[in-house]
Amino acid sequence: MSGLQLSINDLKEGVLRGDRMVLARAITLIESNRPSHQAEAQKLLQLLIPDSGSSRRIGISGVPGVGKSTFIESLGTYLIDRGHRVAVLAVDPSSSLTKGSILGDKTRMAELSINDNAYIRPSPTGGSLGGVGRKTRESIILCEAAGYEVVLVETVGVGQSETTVADMVDFFLVLKLSGAGDALQGIKRGILELADLIAINKADGANVRPAERARAEFERALAILRPVSDDRWSTKVVTCSAVEKSGINKIYSIITRHHDLLNASGRFDEKRREQLIHWMWSMVQEGLDSAMRNHPKIGPSIPDLERQILEGRTPPTQAAEEILRTFGALAEDT
Repeated sequence: MSGLQLSINDLKEGVLRGDRMVLARAITLIESNRPSHQAEAQKLLQLLIPDSGSSRRIGISGVPGVGKSTFIESLGTYLIDRGHRVAVLAVDPSSSLTKGSILGDKTRMAELSINDNAYIRPSPTGGSLGGVGRKTRESIILCEAAGYEVVLVETVGVGQSETTVADMVDFFLVLKLSGAGDALQGIKRGILELADLIAINKADGANVRPAERARAEFERALAILRPVSDDRWSTKVVTCSAVEKSGINKIYSIITRHHDLLNASGRFDEKRREQLIHWMWSMVQEGLDSAMRNHPKIGPSIPDLERQILEGRTPPTQAAEEILRTFGALAEDT
């Protein structure tokens, strides 16, 4: 029996019957850094993985202010109205002191949060790369086992978060705005390479024409920078208004076409297998980083090496080699 006061079997059965309270406890367990909880979490994941994998995993990114929460609520309610169960994993910036979630996703998605067929989980990033919670992959597994047919993963849209999310979803959607410094000249080329769909949001009122111009600019850029890929999918660009809920049906139609195309080509299963391998190596890298930082013969020397780098006395390559050499020697001794 864990600190969550439910046995692993109770958690498994509760998740499988779609109990949202039990699902919340299960995700809390996998997010815990306590060694005893981590061991229990791995047992739970092993039991639930056979019942996962059937959802559509959709990543949604965009800079703050682009309207992600409103868009996710509009898309989520659209899907629920059509008989789907929807899980939202919204990864928030973390407090540097508490490592806790500081944005209220359930407040930002008030309509969706009270729907019995929706589950919203705000998760602190805990300082992980690009603002993506390091346990997001495990949370996806649990949500799928709980019967959620669509899993939406929201990212803060900064740093390397887009790449991290793109590596764990089937479809990657980027929300943009026309003007406001967020038009074509401000977009990173990497986004054009990752995105399956770019949606120009807030295409309503006086902004309809600017949004259409932005859409045309993105289409021209994509024709030059991103040719049609091997699976014959070319990145689409559309306009929408999450507030007015216009364009949402078209967006999900595009997501469905993409899913059908990947299935027909066999690329869908291949992509899921690639994600599993990437998941393994990301966990290996994270584990090695943690092991080195916390090792009693390595961790204490790291601040001094960082100071030497900042003061120009040691190049980063030499410091990295020193850490790796020490860790390798310690590993050989054991």
